Amino acid sequence: MNEHKKRGTSLEQVFNEIVHIMRNDYAGCYDKIGCDRPDEYIHEIRRLQAEQLLTDEAVVDLVQDYLMDWNDPHLFFNAIQNKSVKKRHRGFDVRRFEDKLYVTSAQQESQLQKGMYFTSLGDIPVLELKEIHHRYVNERTAEREKWTKILALYDKGEVVTEAGSRQTINLRWFDYPKWIPTYSVQEQTPDTVMFKITDFANPDAIVNLIRNNEQLLSKAKHWIVDVRVNKGGSDSSFFPLLPYLLPPEGTELYDPTEKMLFHNTTSNAERAVYEIERQLTFIDDKQSRFSVELFLREWKKHKGKGFVEFDFRELLPENTFVKGFPQPQKVVVLTDYTCASSGDSFIEMCKKSSKVTVIGRPTAGVNDYANLLSQTWNDTFELSYPTSRLSRIDEGRGMTRKGIEPHVYIPWTPEHLKRDVDMEKAFELLRTTTTAI
Repeated sequence: MNEHKKRGTSLEQVFNEIVHIMRNDYAGCYDKIGCDRPDEYIHEIRRLQAEQLLTDEAVVDLVQDYLMDWNDPHLFFNAIQNKSVKKRHRGFDVRRFEDKLYVTSAQQESQLQKGMYFTSLGDIPVLELKEIHHRYVNERTAEREKWTKILALYDKGEVVTEAGSRQTINLRWFDYPKWIPTYSVQEQTPDTVMFKITDFANPDAIVNLIRNNEQLLSKAKHWIVDVRVNKGGSDSSFFPLLPYLLPPEGTELYDPTEKMLFHNTTSNAERAVYEIERQLTFIDDKQSRFSVELFLREWKKHKGKGFVEFDFRELLPENTFVKGFPQPQKVVVLTDYTCASSGDSFIEMCKKSSKVTVIGRPTAGVNDYANLLSQTWNDTFELSYPTSRLSRIDEGRGMTRKGIEPHVYIPWTPEHLKRDVDMEKAFELLRTTTTAI
């Protein structure tokens, strides 16, 4: 039976195996020794089991809570193919400003509108909630806090409308809507175009976006690229944009001081080989197969050797000093904490270009630990965890809880719900500056 998939495993055993993976195979296992408290969760599992309350949903909640102690946004545990564990949310999103939770979107919850704000949940004021649930909002600034888990714990909240009236509403559950990505480009002025790219999961979509708008792009002096919401994907997806984003005089993209070390334990190698060999059955493109096969070779070559640097020199171009196109002359990129993974990488790359100015708020910052592998149990649960770490962590330059900082920081305020403050700043920079910042 393949290492990555186990059946007939008790729920307590599942948890023990998760602890083993986190302490031995997870890429941050040595950096974070002593951060977890598994005995507390074992005790709770046994209590729930004795009371016949240990449901699959309870297991998911317990494991997700355990993983929070590892302080890594690239860790995931979920139920798979399990109708008894529905992934639900409250149908709206919030962002904290001072002592209020502002509704930033309400696509499903008809009781709310963007711009309303909560003063309390379950009769507990917002700032008190922050202290009670500090593990859930462990961020450096209010604008980066994620309140989804806290909203799930309360059934009512006091909300204030934009007109100033107060009311208490019962919070409802909704199924998560299907994610529909956006890859678009629109002409804003005769010399300015705006891109909106909400993930880098579909390389063909971005290639086609450029190909189908070549005439428009060739004459545009200015670009605005909005990746404030970007769920990541593959770094290679944004490579077709590089010639436009880099200056004609060229930019060195390779950083010899930056190393990525893979934790090549025996278990990780076996899981990786299984997953990669499955991927290869679906890949026809010659270059894509070459890249994936090289990855497979490195996992096999270094099996059981612990942290090693994989040899990817065959994937690098002979010259990593890349020259860009004359047009556009200036580019402004908009970012926020909802720009993650390959979105983080995109912003880092943009900051190397002399003709790009990045504005907004720091990105999610999830790439310190990356290259996820998965382990499943009973065809019911799946743990996904990082197997690589960046050497910058050892130098105190990690991005976890900090993100990649923009050139121009624009604090989030409720004014963003009334007008697009970031976009206004982008046009101002394009009008008033001769070069990128």
